[in-house]
Amino acid sequence: MRPLTIMVVDDSNLTIKKMVKMIEDLGHKVVHVASNGRQAAEDYPRVKPDLVTMDITMPDMDGIEATKRIMAVDDKAVIVMVTSHGQEQMVMDAIEAGAKGYVLKPVKMEKLAEHLEAVAGKYLE
Repeated sequence: MRPLTIMVVDDSNLTIKKMVKMIEDLGHKVVHVASNGRQAAEDYPRVKPDLVTMDITMPDMDGIEATKRIMAVDDKAVIVMVTSHGQEQMVMDAIEAGAKGYVLKPVKMEKLAEHLEAVAGKYLE
């Protein structure tokens, strides 16, 4: 798999640091970080990453609404939701909004690698 350009969206600085490290350790490049959905939706058209990892629960604008807004400007956007256990309905709402998959928190490197490869293979090749 070719290295991907990735935007990480999460309201937790700790989660962002962990995600950036894992993504870079997997050989990909984090090209942008957003701390809420509004910032992600505003920045996406300028950044145009291959893939977005999107937290669901954030202040200002949640990941589901941000996914809808990103999909409205780029229907080929590849968004992977990053979510906690017990948010199944939110995950389904995110998939309906256009997300291509999800990873459960706490994110493990092996699971992240699996999901990135699966999603990239299906939507970016």
